[in-house]
Order: sequence, then structure tokens, then C-alpha cells
Amino acid sequence: MAYQKVNADQRAQGHSPYLDNDELQATALELEWDMEKELEEPGFDHFRLDGAVQHHLGNSQSPDLDLEPIQPSSSPKGRFQRLQEDPDYVSHYMRQAPKSNRCSFFQILKVFCAALILFIFGVVIGYYAHKKCPSTPTSQERNSPHVYHEILKEIKAENIKQIYRDLLQFPREDDVDVAMKILVQWSTQGLEDAQLVNYSVLLDLPGSSSNTVTLKNSGECFYPSGQQCNGETKTLHSQDLLYSYAAYSAKGTLEAELVDIQYGTMEDLMRIQAATNVTKKIALLKLGQSPLLYKLSLLEDAGFGGVLLYVDPCDLPKTTDLDDKAFMVSLNSGGDPSTPGYASIDGSYRQNRLNLTTLLVQPISAALAKKLVSLPEDTVQKDSCIPLQLPATGKKVISLNIQSVSTYKTISNVIGYLKGTIFPGNHHNSLNTYGGQEWASSTAIITAFIQALAVKVKRGWRPDRTIVFCSWGGTSFGNIGSYEWAEDLKRVLQRNVVAYVSLHNPVRGNSTLHPVASPSLQQLAAESQSFSCVEKTRCPGSNVSSVQIQGDSDYFINHLGVPAMQFSYEDIKSSENPSFLSEALFPVHTTITEELDPSFSLHETIAKLTGQVTLQIANEPVLPFNALDIALEVQNSLKGNFCEEVDTPQLLTVASHLRDTAELFQSDEMRPANDPKERAPIRVRMLNDVLQSLEKSFLVHRVPPGLYRNILYRLDERTSQFSVLLKALEQCKLHQSNETIQAALSEVLNSISSAQVYFKAGLDVFETTLAGKK
Repeated sequence: MAYQKVNADQRAQGHSPYLDNDELQATALELEWDMEKELEEPGFDHFRLDGAVQHHLGNSQSPDLDLEPIQPSSSPKGRFQRLQEDPDYVSHYMRQAPKSNRCSFFQILKVFCAALILFIFGVVIGYYAHKKCPSTPTSQERNSPHVYHEILKEIKAENIKQIYRDLLQFPREDDVDVAMKILVQWSTQGLEDAQLVNYSVLLDLPGSSSNTVTLKNSGECFYPSGQQCNGETKTLHSQDLLYSYAAYSAKGTLEAELVDIQYGTMEDLMRIQAATNVTKKIALLKLGQSPLLYKLSLLEDAGFGGVLLYVDPCDLPKTTDLDDKAFMVSLNSGGDPSTPGYASIDGSYRQNRLNLTTLLVQPISAALAKKLVSLPEDTVQKDSCIPLQLPATGKKVISLNIQSVSTYKTISNVIGYLKGTIFPGNHHNSLNTYGGQEWASSTAIITAFIQALAVKVKRGWRPDRTIVFCSWGGTSFGNIGSYEWAEDLKRVLQRNVVAYVSLHNPVRGNSTLHPVASPSLQQLAAESQSFSCVEKTRCPGSNVSSVQIQGDSDYFINHLGVPAMQFSYEDIKSSENPSFLSEALFPVHTTITEELDPSFSLHETIAKLTGQVTLQIANEPVLPFNALDIALEVQNSLKGNFCEEVDTPQLLTVASHLRDTAELFQSDEMRPANDPKERAPIRVRMLNDVLQSLEKSFLVHRVPPGLYRNILYRLDERTSQFSVLLKALEQCKLHQSNETIQAALSEVLNSISSAQVYFKAGLDVFETTLAGKK
């Protein structure tokens, strides 16, 4: 494969100065690499791009592999050809000038004197320059674990605690004002280029008064928290009351019978539909076990008119006291609802999408749920917990009143860049903070990491790849800030981004470290724990999984096919019981974080783990991705009960071929590239191009709401099968038709086949190009 450098001066202007220049690049087939010139440059052992990007080998806009761009082209002549014939050629290509027999004694004397004078001047100049200027670290120094340790040791719990408290001193009333404060903090800490990126988006905000639930039998009126409707309660807890709602729900009033459907699983739904007509009735639904949007889509199809949503106390850790707390949820799958699939920039067409569902959805507290099912308050016993359930006898009719206001507001992202050296403006990995209720924790962590990096940067160090730091706005409304920014820069990010490291709600408990990583990054996540853990006793035994995670990594995982990683602390109970409870955004007060982590040692651990993986991704010559782990994950997802219910011989055969090809790729191409003695610039460059697009083949087009388009991620840690196939099986049982499962099987089969072809094509490129063939 051939490559060509692009002049950095050709960069396009925009609000992402280290990314927009990549728009000017051609496809991989059109590139040529001037090896002749590259070998003449000092430090050629690490390929310098001079502002160029590393291109995908396939079509970045589609999960199907486009073979044309990765076909090898004819190799340039000269030193490139000789490099293939003689691996040691690079070390001795500097040829000595031929000796001249005509040199006289005086000519030699003149040359000697001139050289002596230049040598003396060089020593003097070099001495003073060395005293005044810090030496530039070599590539080995930049990538050494010693350098990583020096950076990470600057991250201290007391610094994170102080930054956290400083952030909370600022009243969080306006998104733009808070973003400006973060911007000033990052710039003060030494981040060389930080900027605000604003978007005007459609938000669904609470109305002037709280939503209500009224029992028609008794006439009692309740707020979502469970408190009775009266002026005193409304005044004391106005903010919590107003923000106990479902953003983008349908609006109005509905009076209907209440139907208990528990978790809204397929079995629950089939049982209820067999017993009663559910048309226009109100479902009493527990959060958990499946994504909320998926369950709501089933209820909408079944004909329900409204939903009361709550969290069963039995699903929460015993240390959590949330019985009398209502919460907020968003029914937005991602981005500005008025500009689906494209950025909310000036001039964009705005669609009229005020409600994203026909259902009237209202979150309520567990206390109110207990009143509705007529259970006493002390349902939680010492050794056991009684799950809430509506009695089978007697009908309950309620009136649900939901009022919210849809309006356009400005949300702000803070984007900062730490420019790389060897790959300036090239690949980058995004490190994000959470813009929701726990924004201060994640912002404090990322600021402490920037502070630690700045200390090393002042001494002349820089990462190889550019790191982009992002603090997103509009997260609680459906990851709007990250979606709009990524949609705005979609073409650039498709070619350049290599990984996404998330800091979404990093300390949500204090008992268990919970690392989540895409299959290609699982090995890196596991290795980083042994390297960076501060709380040694809490790190061993924490398994890395590939499960769906909440937060702004969504667009990068599901639309760009980017490997992602996240570390967080949770309570043991929350990971053992049904997942997706984190979809509920409870009103968290500032004291909660310091109660969970008073010394901020957990924050320090998360900061160092996150910093370690970020540094490795940004600095290792070969991207630290594992191709074989992807193939193993695919095979594991086709095992178990699933294969007994569906005949999948084709899937198993293609998965086996994928594993064989991945093993060959990892042993034949990744091993030599990771060995400094065998590493060649052309091999590293080509290998990174292949590694960058490993997961893009696994993006499917059609999935149920709430499920990831990237099929490598499971719904929870209790199941290992492909989520899209499991849900398709449920649909078959409900509708007594195999059309849905056949369509899902086809999507999965095409994804695995596409990945296998991609790996094989990558191997062919190496074999052909490195052999000097056309």
C-alpha cells in the first residue's frame, strides 16, 4: 500500500484545528508515501505524517467492507524497494563519499582546519543551548512506562477534591456559564487550545407546575415524589418536583386503569395481554433488565396510553435511600430531536418533533408506587426484600397529568486539544466528562489529568497522537452535545478518531471497580488495573466486560465504530441485579459524592486508570488493540442456549473463519510491528490503518430502540449472546413470526462475514506490499 504526505499548511479552517485538515485527504488508494524522503529525515524509525491523517482501509461510512481502497498499489522504486530486499539497509544507507585520489595535502589540511573550527563553535553553542533549552525526549522515552508513571504520580486525591469543591462553588444555573468556567480551568491548567462549541437544540423542559398522579377512587392527588399536592410541599422541593419527569414524553391528561406489568419483559407483556385488553391503559413499569426505550416501544405497539415508571427498592443497594425520590429520564435516543442524523448548525432544517412517543410517561418514587399498590411502607425486611406488585383483585383507576415545555436552548461543549508530535492533528482519542448531575466528579478528574500532563509538557514532552478533551452539554436530555459535535465533524472523525475513553459518572458507588471496554480494548483495560490501582485490595477480581454503558460514548460506539473504555466505581448490588437502573437520573446533592468517597481516593484511582489507558493509546507506535479478542467475543456470542433455538451453522462457520484469520493477522503482522527490532515504519502505518477500523464491520443498520448498533456489546453481564438476536427471538414469540429473527440473523451474518473479509484483505495488503509486488 502506498502513502503520500500532505502539507500541514493545507488545513481547512474551523473550530477543530487539529482535525479539520483531515478533510483534505484522499482515499487510501490515492496515497503515496515518499519513502525516499522519509528515510533521509532524522528519527525515521517513527513515521512522521506532517499533518496527514491515517486513512481507513475500507469505506468508513458503511459497515460493509469496500475492498477497492485497500488493494495494494505499485511500490515506489529506490530505497523503498531496497528496504524490502535488505532489512538492514536503513541502518547503513548513508553511503560514504567515494575517495578521491586527486586530493592534495593542502586540500586535506584546509578541510581539517575548517572542521576543527566548526567543531569548536558547535561545542560552545551546544553547551549553552543545552543549559537553556530542555532536551526533546526520544520516541522511546515518550512511550516508556517510566514516563507514564511520572505523569500519573502528579495526580493526587487532594487536588481532585479541591478542583471538585471549586466547581461546586459556581451556581449551575446556565449551561453556557458552567462551560465557560470549565474552559477557564482547563486553559489555566495549561491546555494549549480549548474552546466553546455551542449548538441551539430542542429541549423538553419542565412546565411551571409539577406533574401529578390522582387516585380516582379516593380523589387523592400526589406529586411524583409521593407527597400529596399542596402549596407547602411544592415550595420546599420545587426543583426536585419539577425535574421529576420524562423528557420528550407525550403531554396531556389521561384517566385510565392501572395495569402492573412488572419489568415489561416479553413474558410479562404476553401474560398481561392474554388476561386483559390493554388499549389506552396506564402501565405500572419497573426500570431495569432491558433498555427503557425498548420496553416503551413494546408498550406503544401493544396499545398502552401511559406509563408510570419506578425503581423497585429491592433492585437498589441497601446503602441507598431513594424511596421518596422521583427522578428524570430521557426518551431521546440521541442528539437534537429536531435535526435527526445531522448537526444543529445555522441553516439546518428543523423538524417538528416535540414528542418522541405517543405514551404519557411519568417517573415516580418507590414511595408513591407503594401507595398505588396499597403496600405498607416497611416492605424491606432485614434479610429479604419484597418486590412491589399490584394486587390481582380490584381495579385502580388513576388520572395522569403531564405538562412540559419544548423550547430551543443553547448547549455548550468544551473542547480542548493537546497536540501530538509524531502524528500532529492526526489520530486522536477523546476523553470526555459527563455533563449531567455528576458533572463535577468527572470534570475534576479530567482537570487533574490535564494538570498532570501540563507538568510534563512544560519539560518538552508531548504525546504522539493528539488527545482531545471533551466536556459535553445536554447529556441528560439524550447525549445531545456529543451527538451534535460528532455529527458536525462526522467525516473528519470517521477517518481519524481511534478510541473514546469515557468518564461518565465515575463514582456511583464505593465497593466495586467496574471496567467496561469494547472487545479490542479489554486486554488493555485489564493490564492497566495492575499498573495504576491505588486501592490495591479493590482492583483484583474486577472483570472487564463489553456491556452497554450510559453516557456520551454512544455516538462514537454506534455510529463511528470506535473502540471505547470506561472505569467506574459501583456498589456490588447494582452490578448483580438487573441493569439499566442508571437510566434514572436522581437529584444528587453535593454531599453524596463526598459521603461515597470522603478521601477522594476512588477518584484518584479512576483518574490514574483513565490516564494510563489514554497515554498508551496516544503514545504506543502500534495501537494497543487486540484483533483476536474480537473474534473470540463473536464466537462466545454464538454459544449457549441461543444456538439450540436457532439453526445457525452458517454463522458458526463464518465465525470460525474470522477467528482463524484474526489469529493469523495477530501472529504474522501485529507481533513483528510490536517488536522494536523488527518494526518498520511502513508496517506500523499499515497496521494502524487496519486496527483503527476493526469494530466498524459490526455496526448493523436495524436494531430495536435502546439497543446498540454495535453488536459486540451485550445488554448485561448475565448474558453472552448477541443482544439483537435475543430480542429478535422475543419478537418471534410475541408475533408468532420468524421474519424478525431472519432479518436479525442476516444482519449479524453480514457483519461477521464483512469483518472476516476485512482481516483477510488486510493480510493480503501486507503480503503484497511488503513483498514489493504489484
